[in-house]
Amino acid sequence: MLRQLLAIALRECGILRRNPMYLFCMLVFPILVTVFFTTMMNAGQPQEMPVGIVDNDNTSTTRALVRKLDSFQTSKVVGHYSNVNEARNAIQENKIYAFLYIPKGTTDALLSSRQPKISFYYSQASITAGALLYRDLKTVATLGSAAVGQSTMRAKGFTDEQTATFLQPIVVDLHMIGNPWASYNLYLSTMLIPGILILFMFLITAYSLGTELKFNTAKEWLAMADNNIIVALSGKLLPQFLIFLSIFYAYMYYMFGYLEFPHPGGVWMMLLLGLLTVMASIGFGIFAFGLMPSLRMSMSICSLWAVLSFTTSGATFPVFAMHPAIESLAQLFPLRHYYMIYQICIFNGFPFTDAWFNFMALVIFAALPFFVLNKIKRAMLEYVYIP
Repeated sequence: MLRQLLAIALRECGILRRNPMYLFCMLVFPILVTVFFTTMMNAGQPQEMPVGIVDNDNTSTTRALVRKLDSFQTSKVVGHYSNVNEARNAIQENKIYAFLYIPKGTTDALLSSRQPKISFYYSQASITAGALLYRDLKTVATLGSAAVGQSTMRAKGFTDEQTATFLQPIVVDLHMIGNPWASYNLYLSTMLIPGILILFMFLITAYSLGTELKFNTAKEWLAMADNNIIVALSGKLLPQFLIFLSIFYAYMYYMFGYLEFPHPGGVWMMLLLGLLTVMASIGFGIFAFGLMPSLRMSMSICSLWAVLSFTTSGATFPVFAMHPAIESLAQLFPLRHYYMIYQICIFNGFPFTDAWFNFMALVIFAALPFFVLNKIKRAMLEYVYIP
């Protein structure tokens, strides 16, 4: 049996070497995807997003407000407009994401304590840009009124402590646990990149089995294992398993070793998670082919399942806030369990027992091929490939 495994594995290595599809999907694209996403979000948050100004008052006070807005890390004043319509058109043309409107007489109303109104408009077509610019614009509006109030109270003889208590009676003590930098790279790359790697594992597993039917080599492959489908599958997928496991561990080293992403859960937990994820992904790919022993249909199932898993992983929108039916279906996606284990055991450092359900789910995904072994064997011996 060991000789058969080795012979089938060497045969598969020859197939991998001759077909450039494997080279790109197993090595080139995973590396490019990892570098692309981590480089794209290297700054942690979007910086210097374009903002416009409509300043009809044009006094030293309003110009100071504009300078404060421009000094924020996430905002950059790129244009001044004469009226609201011009600024609104600039938002619709994607030249700016937001603008601040300061009507005429704002400074006089501030100094006379008549509570003027300034407006800010921002686009929510991009939720991230809209939320960050809303924060900056609201802060600038608050600082403008506070500066005038501080000057007035100082002129009346109030101490700095009394002034601070009046202007800000409640002080917020904010502690961002786990991701104090509010880095998008930290929480998006750790879901997107594994999700794409899982996609490649799904597709390559189904593709390698489907090509045995397409090129009419299935009977030759099974004959090398004396028609033992377990030996045939193990030998065929052994090289792919080793390559994908190496790529997954290389990704983890790059993210948590080189880029120093926080991982209080430790190295051994990451190694276990990587092993189970690769096994579960290959297992699901075999299962998908067993359900639909067709190159085209099995790859379509794998593509659909992998794409839906990005939504149901819970990284961008919490699963518990989804419809109960969707919340239940989310457990059918390996990426969901990968992300839960990463959050619980690696990112937060909680023990293995806190994520036992997710570990068991990955083990079940890895064991799914046992339910379709006979169907795969029958397909390889009897089915005729239909383009």
